[in-house]
Amino acid sequence: MDGSLPGAIPELSIIVPARNEEASLGDCLASLTAQTGVAFEITVVDDGSADRTREIAQSFAKVRVISPEPLLDGWTGKNNAVVAGAKEARAPWLLFTDADTVHLPGSLARALAEAKREGADLLSYSPEQVAVTFAERAVMPVVFAELAAKYPPQKVREQNSGIAAANGQYILASRAAYDAVGGHAAVATEILEDVALARLFRNKGKHVNFRYGGDAVRTRMYRNWPQLRDGWTKNLALLFPHPERLAVQSLFLWFVAWSALGVAMSGATSQHFAWIPFAGIWLLLYRRIRVAHFSPANNLIAIAVGLPTFAYLLLRSKKAHANGQVSWKGRAYRTGPPSENVPAAMPAEKPIPRIENQKLRTEN
Repeated sequence: MDGSLPGAIPELSIIVPARNEEASLGDCLASLTAQTGVAFEITVVDDGSADRTREIAQSFAKVRVISPEPLLDGWTGKNNAVVAGAKEARAPWLLFTDADTVHLPGSLARALAEAKREGADLLSYSPEQVAVTFAERAVMPVVFAELAAKYPPQKVREQNSGIAAANGQYILASRAAYDAVGGHAAVATEILEDVALARLFRNKGKHVNFRYGGDAVRTRMYRNWPQLRDGWTKNLALLFPHPERLAVQSLFLWFVAWSALGVAMSGATSQHFAWIPFAGIWLLLYRRIRVAHFSPANNLIAIAVGLPTFAYLLLRSKKAHANGQVSWKGRAYRTGPPSENVPAAMPAEKPIPRIENQKLRTEN
């Protein structure tokens, strides 16, 4: 059965928070409404969009469009939107997915079957990341390689590993477990709500399953350098507890890579076999980056220029959070204890400070 009959209780409720997503929402909803093998309903939560987001959502007959309540003190916009969607959901399973995702045919039914088969209260996929501009191709492989090292999916799946993670672009949760732990309302002040939600599920004794989900969903997170810069500035210092250390490590690896390449090229020209171990350094770095599931060309670009750019973003994120404020999609959030994450409808009064003499500019 596809979709849901009017008045019938579906098996799956899909909740799509959207704020100024006219560039991607149409493809997302087209991929969702075409799903087969499971009865579902779709709710788009239009979070104060100033573009054609609502119009696009309303053009799909199977999609319901709602608006969230005004932001409560301390709540982030996304959490406020998904809470509004969850309140309207009728199904025993909830899928929270972002407006920039595209879902492969039959993936909803397969994901639901996987969650049931694995006994997962929360199943999260890390989507295939689409990179188009030079900035995306350089930075995204590095970020996701480091995420894979910090949050290994196999460790996340172990109840006693102490590592909890989820990707907010795709979170499938049992309604009963979601309500039992308090849902997104319980982590509503968290900027990194997906990891916080996974940790909440784990702490309450619920089963969390997390893996790379390129067979089910893909996404293009950022479409230009400003979006990429601001998005990772918001998140990196929260994802990695020691951003300065990781930034130094990234710069060191970049320096070693280029130094080794120079020695290898010199050795190869002189037909001296000493170049072989230096060329091997690039191979080791390539193996480190390739776990992020990007193309070989993107991996090489990431090694060549992505490592120092990642270091810059880490330091920028650390500086922004230390300054007490990050911005995203026209809203500013104070950082610090959860109760201090107060949203504002207008851009930040004090801009995120730049790290002087360290800004790396990437042409798209």
